[in-house]
Amino acid sequence: MKTRALHAIPLALGILFASGAQAALFEDDEARRAILDLRQRMDRQSEEIQQFQRSLIEQQNQFEALRAETARLRGEKEELMQELRRQKDVSQGVDERLRKFEPKKVVVDGVEFVADPVETKAYEDALAVFRKGDFAAAGVAFSDFIKRYPNSGYVVPSLFWAGNAQYANRDYKEAIRNFNLLLAKAPTHARAPDAMLSVANCQLELKDLKGARKTLDEVAKTYPQSEAASAARERLAKLK
Repeated sequence: MKTRALHAIPLALGILFASGAQAALFEDDEARRAILDLRQRMDRQSEEIQQFQRSLIEQQNQFEALRAETARLRGEKEELMQELRRQKDVSQGVDERLRKFEPKKVVVDGVEFVADPVETKAYEDALAVFRKGDFAAAGVAFSDFIKRYPNSGYVVPSLFWAGNAQYANRDYKEAIRNFNLLLAKAPTHARAPDAMLSVANCQLELKDLKGARKTLDEVAKTYPQSEAASAARERLAKLK
């Protein structure tokens, strides 16, 4: 019995060792599989990280492109706004220049009419020369105006001032001509009585007493309520 038991011990130990070796081998396989699985997961994570990085780079590029496009559009908008402002300034300048040349209503000697600004300026310039006392130049200026603007509303007052300038310059015949043109053109004008009286004054300066009496009498009869008629009657009384 003892001998049989002794033989059983080595056998039991062999079985035990064999069982331990198989367990160790099993544990190594599990470890390797775990390692492989971990490595695969790490590889997948690495790929995911790289893909995420590529996505970030792509988004960054898109953002940069969008920012560049926004800057370009902003620049175009600013250029457009500047161009619009420039066009507005040009338009306003054109409008202002056009307004300067637009005919306007004016009133001279109680008569209202429409005149171009260039006509108004030419008339006022000639009148300014007359007021300075340069009668020779004023006569020329008004005569030139009448030739340049024969249909202007300023023609009648220009004839009056031209005649006065010529009278002051002792050019009596030319003065009579302009006063008579005024009377023929506008016999009811506010300046007409004075124009007719001025004709008589020119006739007196030319020693045409008969003609002066006739003209003075005509002033008194044609414009009886005017100051010129009163002056004409006084002069007639002195000439008789």
